[in-house]
Amino acid sequence: MTTRHAACSCGQLHLTIEGESVRISTCHCLACQRRTGAVFSNQASFRREQVTFTGKAATWNRTAESASVVTFNFCPTCGSTVYWESESFPGRVIVAIGNFADPSFPAPTVSVWEESRHPWASLPPDTPLTRTAKQGRPHHI
Repeated sequence: MTTRHAACSCGQLHLTIEGESVRISTCHCLACQRRTGAVFSNQASFRREQVTFTGKAATWNRTAESASVVTFNFCPTCGSTVYWESESFPGRVIVAIGNFADPSFPAPTVSVWEESRHPWASLPPDTPLTRTAKQGRPHHI
């Protein structure tokens, strides 16, 4: 079984994850762009029972366009967002891929909110594109 470790920049907030992710995605929504300061975010989703949490986390809640609440967990010392949970994905912990600091981490298998993608930002050629409507229903493009 694969064991992965994710941590904030200072190492105070740390996750140990047993097993493979349920989904690896890239999100181009404007909220993720603002949250990360980058043109898209990359994240991996795991079942909550796969994840062991160590350290303190501060939280911030945001209501998504789908009307579900997303709770972001970040380090109160260095400010790194490490993981989040969403009412849209109950029982899942979503981890920012960069927090694994592992260049061999698998590539995203789906890309969402393509309508907000910067035209110069490219993805691996075999990444399926999914457009998510404001109602939260996926539409494959």
